[in-house]
Amino acid sequence: MHYTGINHLALATADMDATIRFWRDLLGMRLVAGLGRPGYRHYFLELSGTDMLAFFEWPNVTPIEPKDHGVPVAGPFAFDHVSIGVRDRNDLWDIRDRLEAAGFWASELIDHGFIFSLYSFDPNNIAIEFSCPVPGVDIRAHPVMADRNPSPVAREGSETQPGKWPAPTPTPFSERRIYPGEGRELVQGEDD
Repeated sequence: MHYTGINHLALATADMDATIRFWRDLLGMRLVAGLGRPGYRHYFLELSGTDMLAFFEWPNVTPIEPKDHGVPVAGPFAFDHVSIGVRDRNDLWDIRDRLEAAGFWASELIDHGFIFSLYSFDPNNIAIEFSCPVPGVDIRAHPVMADRNPSPVAREGSETQPGKWPAPTPTPFSERRIYPGEGRELVQGEDD
């Protein structure tokens, strides 16, 4: 398998206009695609050459309760925050200045040892972190386990452990089909 990044992270909003104003006009992400019909919109914003943020607009969704980044909760829960990578600390300062000028809360810049981070929230109360690498530190090149009591599975190391799942049976080429779905209308010349 060859992963290329996060194709898109799909989030939800009741106010697509406020969401576009924040992500496109304040933070500078291009709006690259939009799907819609009554009661439904699905828009995509470009993060990088391989990564996008997407928002569904659903009329009855409400902003989530504000929850500070990384603070534990109880009960059903699946998402804490999204961290968006930027080039360097100058980008973090630029984002912080933009957020504050627009009236959004922005944290101080935080040194985590391997990344510098800035924290905020979008208009939907989605917790956002903006992160850049600390110069000279690359945990991807040199994985580190600083947990003093790692789980048994984590003790196995950073690389894929073969034999932990059943071997797949490849789908024969003659059975590989791709079915039409939402979004084909974005491609010029495609009919519904």
